Amino acid sequence: MKNMTKGKAVLVLILILAVILGTAYIDIYGTDSAGTGSASDIKLGLDLAGGVSITYQVVGEENPSATDMADTIYKLQQRVEGYSTEAQVYQEGNNRISIEIPGVSDANAILQELGKPGALYFISQTDADGNQNYSPVGVDENGKYIYALNRTIEEMIADGSVCLLGTDVADASAKSTKDNMQNLEYCVSLVLTDEGTGKFAKATEKAYYAGETIAIYYDGEFVSVPSVSAVLNDGTAIITGNFTFEEAEQLASTIRIGGLSLELEELHSKVVGAQLGVDAIQTSLKAGLIGFIIVAVFMIAVYFLPGLAAALALCLYVTLIVLLLNGFEMTLTLSGIAGIILSIGMAVDANVVIFARIREELGAGKSVEGAVKTGYEKAFSAIVDGNITTLIAAIVLLWLGPGSVKGFAQTLALGIVLSMFTALVVTRLIMNAFFALGLKSEKLYGVGKERKTVKFLSKKVIFFAISLVLIIGGFVVMGVNKGKGVGALNYSLDFVGGTATTVDFGEPHTLEDLTANVEPVIKDVTGSNVQIQTVAGTNEVIFKTSSLNVQTREALENAFESKFGIDASKITTETISSTISNEMKRDTIIAVVVAIIFMLIYIRIRFKDIRFGLSSVIALAHDVLVVLAFYAVARVSVSNTFVACMLTIVGYSVNATIVIFDRVRENRAVTAKGDVEEVVDRSITQTLSRSLFTSLTTFVMVAVLFVYGVSSIRDFALPLMVGIICGCYSSVCLAGALWYTMRKIAPPKKK
Repeated sequence: MKNMTKGKAVLVLILILAVILGTAYIDIYGTDSAGTGSASDIKLGLDLAGGVSITYQVVGEENPSATDMADTIYKLQQRVEGYSTEAQVYQEGNNRISIEIPGVSDANAILQELGKPGALYFISQTDADGNQNYSPVGVDENGKYIYALNRTIEEMIADGSVCLLGTDVADASAKSTKDNMQNLEYCVSLVLTDEGTGKFAKATEKAYYAGETIAIYYDGEFVSVPSVSAVLNDGTAIITGNFTFEEAEQLASTIRIGGLSLELEELHSKVVGAQLGVDAIQTSLKAGLIGFIIVAVFMIAVYFLPGLAAALALCLYVTLIVLLLNGFEMTLTLSGIAGIILSIGMAVDANVVIFARIREELGAGKSVEGAVKTGYEKAFSAIVDGNITTLIAAIVLLWLGPGSVKGFAQTLALGIVLSMFTALVVTRLIMNAFFALGLKSEKLYGVGKERKTVKFLSKKVIFFAISLVLIIGGFVVMGVNKGKGVGALNYSLDFVGGTATTVDFGEPHTLEDLTANVEPVIKDVTGSNVQIQTVAGTNEVIFKTSSLNVQTREALENAFESKFGIDASKITTETISSTISNEMKRDTIIAVVVAIIFMLIYIRIRFKDIRFGLSSVIALAHDVLVVLAFYAVARVSVSNTFVACMLTIVGYSVNATIVIFDRVRENRAVTAKGDVEEVVDRSITQTLSRSLFTSLTTFVMVAVLFVYGVSSIRDFALPLMVGIICGCYSSVCLAGALWYTMRKIAPPKKK
């Protein structure tokens, strides 16, 4: 602090304000007249902006097996996530699959790139009699041969010339490698199924010794005709061909889509509107602004000058995260908003931890300069450990999670990095500048007072009992709900599927009008929550509800006819599957389990005591189970935002717990032979203001979103509010008590 001159301080403040205003200008107006780079340019998910909907039908089969349909849906989901992590794939009826891709409006372009799923063949150059299966018929503008078939596909399948089908390929991906001259080149790496491995070994043996090629034929065209340089019998293969990375990636995508269990043909495509409507975006922005102002005022009122520095740093955080959402071309959905809310909470938390430390040092008699320096030093480990633990979870979810979880993880990871930067660098820079300008009075920073230690551990039995009652009560309610036949939880269409009713109104309607006037009628008839999508360029509207039986479908048709004058011929219904498949559920569970394991490992390394990690995991499991009980009791809709909500609560809980454990570790180092119970109680008391203030500020952000949001946003915000309260409770009342109890049961070995 003492090294900064007044001139430099003024320059620092001017530069920071200029960056805030500059990034804010870009966020609002963009970098050109078209608004490029502005907030309006951010890719939005189906729930916020709509996109392209494509429906495929299985070729030649009216009733394909459930296994083949599930396999095809899962592989298509992986393929279309290349367009957006928030893309959805689900089943319609017996033999149809619908794909919804947010943030795009050109269905023809998507269809052209996606191709015809399920028509991929690997063809030997010659048949058993030496006849050519395909031949070059010319060259293209790049000097590459153009090939044509000499016989039909059916004939070549019959005589074994088709040596491999798309279903024999387990995976395909673009890779970089080096040729014999050590030059970088791009290729396509194939991983074959067990059956495909045997087939390919025979085919490559024949081609290798005969000096022949094996063509890859897809959707009526030759996409690659590579030569065979070795007998491939290990289940892997490399395709080279002077590819650019984009060409290699496209070929890999083509092979992946051609590896579907079923062959599909396009039935129809359309552009659908947002599920939540324009109001959802506007109210979310309004809520975010109001919540941010309340948090900024609170920080200044409680922490004085440091609070002002934090408010300015948070302004920079918000403008930067909007800018980078554009820069990284992330798709923003309600799940993504959850990640941003959590990262804002962590940004506030980092500042609160630092400011509380500074006040403690001032209370101990240090100068402002010394208090700020020591405060940052002592707060650093808690901030880094909390953020890195959550960042580890985000990275694992990005690595292993399905698309909807990746959207949450992307914004969370971005937010964590930004929050650490603004709290540890920007806020400190601003405070140094304030100090250099002569703002050195202790009154401007606040002097901490020694608090009487609260005996939290003496009440641990009561805390444990309260938690057990809440969790067991939740399971009892779920059992009662299931016994009544209404389901343990109120699962939405995303989890259980339902019925899609398409209605041609004959005239255009806005989503807001449909929500206000048509949705109540549908709810009254079906007793179900309703998802509404308009179809661009038509007067059609799609209403998705829970599964309807024949009588209810007829009643709904009658309601449309009597109340809105819709002819029955203008109404069609179709059963649809869940958008969250069993494979996606499995991938999510695996990702979360792996994330928790990595978090445990990190905490074990940093705190050198596995009890800290186990206590943290039990505390976060407690929070998840209590919020799950709330879902059961309140019958809040369990939709695709459920996973993001739970992951937000997990991240919040772990971060809060680590701050307390960091203080326990510090106090134990100072008083190694002191009473452990007293150390834990003192540590919780010392961090109590942080726990309460951080919970309050994050709660306010979500509460304003709940007050101003549309119904779907309220269903998302309400359990999140419960989770924030629960996370604060578990960190303060349970985590330390759990660690202490474990330590008593299994004391550390004496050195």
